Amino acid sequence: MAKRLPVWFPSNEQIQATNIAALMKELKLDSYPELHAWSAQHRAEFWEMMIQRLGIYFREKYTQIVDLTDGVESPQWLVNARFNIAESCFLAPADAPAIIFQAEGGSISTLTYSELYALTNRVANGLVDAGFQTGDAIAIAMPMIAESVAIYLGIIKAGCVVVSIADSFSAAEIAKRLHLSKAKAIFTQDYILRGGKQLPLYTKVVDANAPTSIVLGSSVELRPGDLTWEEFLSSNDEFNAIPAHPDAYTNILFSSGTTGEPKAIPWTHTTPIKCATDGHLHHDIHPGDVVAWHTNLGWMMGPWLIYASLINRATIALYCGTPTDRGYGQFIQDAGVNILGVVPSLVNTWKTTACMQGLDWSAIKAFSSTGECSKPEDMLYLMSLAGYKPVIEYCGGTEIGGGYITGTLVQPCAPSTFTTPALGLDIVILDADGHPADKGEVFIIPPSIGLSTELLNKNHHQVYFANTPPLPISPSTTLRRHGDQMERLPNGYYRACGRVDDTMNLGGIKVSSTEIEQVLNEEEGVCETAAIGVSSPNGGPSQLVIYAVVTPNVQDNKATLMTTLQAAINQRLNPLFKIHDIVIVDALPRTASNKVMRRVLRDRYRDILAQPARLSKS
Repeated sequence: MAKRLPVWFPSNEQIQATNIAALMKELKLDSYPELHAWSAQHRAEFWEMMIQRLGIYFREKYTQIVDLTDGVESPQWLVNARFNIAESCFLAPADAPAIIFQAEGGSISTLTYSELYALTNRVANGLVDAGFQTGDAIAIAMPMIAESVAIYLGIIKAGCVVVSIADSFSAAEIAKRLHLSKAKAIFTQDYILRGGKQLPLYTKVVDANAPTSIVLGSSVELRPGDLTWEEFLSSNDEFNAIPAHPDAYTNILFSSGTTGEPKAIPWTHTTPIKCATDGHLHHDIHPGDVVAWHTNLGWMMGPWLIYASLINRATIALYCGTPTDRGYGQFIQDAGVNILGVVPSLVNTWKTTACMQGLDWSAIKAFSSTGECSKPEDMLYLMSLAGYKPVIEYCGGTEIGGGYITGTLVQPCAPSTFTTPALGLDIVILDADGHPADKGEVFIIPPSIGLSTELLNKNHHQVYFANTPPLPISPSTTLRRHGDQMERLPNGYYRACGRVDDTMNLGGIKVSSTEIEQVLNEEEGVCETAAIGVSSPNGGPSQLVIYAVVTPNVQDNKATLMTTLQAAINQRLNPLFKIHDIVIVDALPRTASNKVMRRVLRDRYRDILAQPARLSKS
C-alpha cells in the first residue's frame, strides 16, 4: 500500500489574508470552486477585474476586453488599447526594493524601484542612440542578474523585442535562435562565474556569428563593432516608453516541439498580464514580498519572474551562483525570501546532499514547483525545510504565459498534486477514444489571456488545434492541445503523468527527441538513435534514455559510448541534459511510414526496469 503523505491545511486566518479571498469577497462568492467556475464562465469579466486589481497602466484604455469575431483561436484582447507593459512594472513606491541580488561569493545588494527605473531608461536610450528601431529584435544571452532585468525591460520600453537565449546553450543553439528571430544585436557578458570557475560566454556568442554585441565585463577583447556595457549605456535616465498595440511583440521565446527546430513563440504586451495574475492569485504575491526562482531569461520563468514580481509590486531575489550549494540557501535566508520557486531535480539534490539543513527559511510562506514531474517524498522534504510550508505545483508552458493547472493557498496542499485549473481558463481530460476520463490527455478550453495565437516558424493551428477531438458534452467547444497526460484523483485533485508526445522535460527544460538524436547520430560508430524520457517507478523528473543502433566495434563498449554521447550533448546541445542509460539494440521499432515508435521503446524500458537482471543489449 502506498504511504500516505501529510497534507497542509491553511488556517482560516491564512485564507483570509490571501489575494484569492479578497477576490472572492469582492465577488460575494463563498467557496473556491465557485470562484473557479465563475472565472471560467465569465472570462471577460475575470480578466477585466484582474487588470484593475493589478493596476495595469494604459496610455489609451481598451474599449472591449476581448473580441472573438475570429474565434477562440484568434481572440483580440484589449481592443483599441495602447500601452507598454514595462510601465506597469514600476508602480511600486520609488524607494521600495525591486531587486535583492548576490553574486557567488559576494555580499547582498539592493536595487530600488527608482534605481531599476533609471537603469532601464538608460538602456532604452542607449538602444535609440545606437539607431535601433521599434520592432527590432534584440537578443539577451546572459545570467539572471540585476542588469539583465534592466536590459529586458529597457528593450521593451524602447518598443523593441527581446529574444530570449539561455546562457547555457552551445554556439550552434545560440546561432539557431538568432537566425529564427532575425536578431539585430545581442546583450551578453565576458564569462559566467560558477563554482569558482570562469565559463566563457562571449566566445560562444562570437562563435555563433552573432550580430552587434553589447558586452558586460572587461576580461575579453571585443570584435570590431561590438560595444562594452559602458560604451553602450546612455547617461540619460529618463525615457518615455513607446506605447504599442496589445498584440505587438515584446519577447520571442523558444520551446521544443516534436521536430528538431525549436518553436519560436512570441509574447505580446498582454502575455505578462497572465504572468502577473498567476503570481497574484495562485502564488499569492503581495506588495513587498520577496520572490526567488533560480532561472534564466532563456526560459519562460525568467520573464515570468520579472512580471509576476514587479507588476505585483514585490521584490525579485537573484542569486548568481550555483543553486546546489549551501550559499544559495544562505542567500534565501538572508534575503528574507517569501516565495521560493524550484525545479524538482534541484530539490532532490538538496535532499541527497543535505546542503540546506539548519538554515532559517521561516520567512517562506510558500514554495512553487515547475518544469517537471515531482516526487511526493522530495516535495515533503522541501516543505520541511521551512517548517512545512505548502508547495504550489505549477504546470504550463511558454505558449501559455504561465500555468494551466496549479494550486492555491486557500486549499489543502498534498505533495506533488495540483488542486485546480488556473483561474480564468478551464481544462478537460480525454481518454484515447476522446471521451471524458479521470486519466488521459489534458486539453485546454480557450480563450485566455496568455495563450499564444501564432508561431514564427510553424503553423499555430496545426500545432495546437488541428485534429483535436470534439468535446462530447459540447461538440462546438474548441479544445487546445498541450500534450500532457493528467490524472484526476478521487479527491478532485490532479497528478501529472508526463508527456503524450515525444517532447521531454529534462532538468526543467523542454527538448524534443529529434534535437538530441540529430546530435548523437553524427558520432562515429553510431548508426541511429532514439531518445526517450522515462519516469522512475516512484515518479519524479524524466530521465534521458538512449536506444542506440551501433557498429559491431562499439557494441561491447557501452561505458565508452556513454562518455562519447554525453560529451556530444554537452558540446553541441546542453550540458544540463544528462544521459541516464543507454540500451544498445539491433534495430529501432518503426511504423509502416518508417517513424520510430518511441512509445514502444518507453514500454520496453519499463520492462527492463522491472527485470534488472536482463542485459542492456535487447
